[in-house]
Amino acid sequence: MLLMAPVAMAADGDDSDRATIQVTGHPDPEGLLPDQTAPKAVSAISTDFIIKQAPTLNAFQLVNLLPGANVSSSDPYGLSATSSLTMRGLGQDQIGVLLEGAPQNDIGYYYAYPSQFADAENVRQIALAQGSADIDAPVVAAAGGLLSLTLDDPKAEFGGLVNLSVGSYDERRAFVRLDTGEIGNSGFKAFVSYSNNRADNWRGAGYDKRQHIDAKILREWGDGNRASLAVSYNDAITSTYPSPSKADWQAYGREYNFSERYNGGDTSYWKLYRGPFRNLYFAAPIHLKLSDSLSFDSSAYAQFGHGNSPYGTQLGTTGNYLGTEELTQPIILPGAVDGVATVLGNWTGKQRRFGDVSKFTLQAGTHKIVAGLWFDYGTDRVTQSYTSVNADGQPVDAWGYQDKAIRTADGRLLAYENQRTVTVTKGFFLADSIAVTPKLGIDIGFKGVSLLRNGRNYLPGPQSKVHVDSFAALPRAAIHYQLDDRQQLFANVTTNFRTPNEFALYNSYYGGELVSRGTSALKNEYSVSQEVGYRYIGPSLSFSLTGFHYHFRNRQVATVVNSGGALVNSTINGGSQTSYGLDGEIDYRPAKGMSIYISGEYLHTRQDDDLSVNGDYLPTKGKRAVSSPQFQFGVGTTYDDGRLFGSSALKYVGRQYATFMNDESIKGYATLDLSIGVHLAGLIDKQRTDLRLNAINITNPHILSGVQAISSNAQDVTGRNGTLIPGSAPTYYIGSGRAFVATLSRTF
Repeated sequence: MLLMAPVAMAADGDDSDRATIQVTGHPDPEGLLPDQTAPKAVSAISTDFIIKQAPTLNAFQLVNLLPGANVSSSDPYGLSATSSLTMRGLGQDQIGVLLEGAPQNDIGYYYAYPSQFADAENVRQIALAQGSADIDAPVVAAAGGLLSLTLDDPKAEFGGLVNLSVGSYDERRAFVRLDTGEIGNSGFKAFVSYSNNRADNWRGAGYDKRQHIDAKILREWGDGNRASLAVSYNDAITSTYPSPSKADWQAYGREYNFSERYNGGDTSYWKLYRGPFRNLYFAAPIHLKLSDSLSFDSSAYAQFGHGNSPYGTQLGTTGNYLGTEELTQPIILPGAVDGVATVLGNWTGKQRRFGDVSKFTLQAGTHKIVAGLWFDYGTDRVTQSYTSVNADGQPVDAWGYQDKAIRTADGRLLAYENQRTVTVTKGFFLADSIAVTPKLGIDIGFKGVSLLRNGRNYLPGPQSKVHVDSFAALPRAAIHYQLDDRQQLFANVTTNFRTPNEFALYNSYYGGELVSRGTSALKNEYSVSQEVGYRYIGPSLSFSLTGFHYHFRNRQVATVVNSGGALVNSTINGGSQTSYGLDGEIDYRPAKGMSIYISGEYLHTRQDDDLSVNGDYLPTKGKRAVSSPQFQFGVGTTYDDGRLFGSSALKYVGRQYATFMNDESIKGYATLDLSIGVHLAGLIDKQRTDLRLNAINITNPHILSGVQAISSNAQDVTGRNGTLIPGSAPTYYIGSGRAFVATLSRTF
């Protein structure tokens, strides 16, 4: 195999013109340490690794072995939205996610949902930049890094791929992909794929269903010009797994589930917690070489989504309010007994998002100058309404459509939350990558981002319109030095910011009273991070080592809050925080077809302020940050001799605190995945045909795998000013159970 290691520096995220060196050695069948030259920490997995894993896994699960990645998955197949990813202790809402250059994060809450991403068979590479996003990345709130998915290009020749999988918990999945080859003499080529996946819940009653379509059309011409359009459509209805407190876990363990059968008045029936979602993504990246020294890139995108995160609750025919307005007339509730009925509570979101990033790149002697603009327009319509439930517990409408929702006596929508938010993001960036010598490069850059939110609260009450407008100046610098043809040194300083999510803008009411006051005066998080690293790329051994340091002001810590029964993503301002640590990864290839990969992280976090709670202060200064394990390590191995192949993936995650006071935590745990397979090509015919068996979480540990909802303190604590601050229990993800998946894969 030829390992390519570019040497000369380029503008941030662009290595198209870098010189290359050649290192001859054993191929890396695992694809866990592709060569990198960026002046920052970057890890990646590629096709060779992805195709050996269970095809049901989502992108978060696939990067679990990489340094700093802490994945809490509630089901083995990655179908449920009840999961999380943290990076160097920073939450999922701090990690930017791109697919073909298009943002996948929720514009209002900054979350990305991996079960909605492209099918694994179509992904060529997943790159994880642990410390910072590229300067041209269209993301806000990316202090935790950037996860970038690159789709496979359409094949040059007509053909296709079929994957058929069966597994534990009645798992059944079919995937079909068709490549057109070149369409006539047009220069266009395309692929389209369809998958259908269905599995029972591994614990409790219920099942998940997912249908997915990916497509891409590409044309390349001239000297490196290319234009493509990628489309990804997802249609799913998935289960929410209940998240226990420590007391719940100790009492029920894995039996902490929703009710299997419906009894009148039961709000915990499993059919009341199944979330339907439909999402459609477009990405249209273009690269044009205008001259030998000037190029133009544009990445337009669009995103459409609608879904519901429902829950069970009860309503009375009387005693209801709409915002602060008391409803004097009773409402009609089918199935009410003594004036009370079990209903489906809806948390529906309808999003529209459009944007584009365009840039010019100029090579002027030893300078590579990049200048560009970013524009993003998004709308988010959030409604918390109610829908009737039939006598058997089946919701009349699982989607929460308003025409089927419960109304007031005068015909208005009965809602606990009712808002529309418009978010407009504008950015500009300028960067210069200077080749000081053939071995030494320096990058400097500046990005300015403004974020405007205008919203409307449709509930009766003192709040109608909301508005917040903020701007952040984000300078950065990096240096890269090529010691020789195999060794690199790099260092960087970057800045990041994020605004509080849109939920913080709006008033919430209960019983006609204001219980949570929305505000536009919340402070933005701002962070400065530094990295210093070393890379070695050898014929049989490659490794990297990166030291990092962060300082945060107004650290926005992700959590989940109960809003009238709905579990809603929110944040807590944790004040200042300092983090530092060390990431490392090694890939050793002792023989052809063999690879051993080891990754690890040491992380130290420190809260620099006491936490403000109800007019007093918790003594949190000096405590560790939540969801920030001090130690993690992973070990992956692969073998492929051309006939037999296999892999293993062991991950250990250390203790994680769940409160700012560090008075409750979950202990460390380890998981192990295994796979074994056989290449059947030559035994049947010449077409590539593989049969493999994947064992997910084979040791089946009974664990809490992550923190779902943090709290300030689990035990009662006396504040700095003498106030008794009562404790509240955090909740946790239950680690998924063991599963086996057999897959037959064949090309044609």
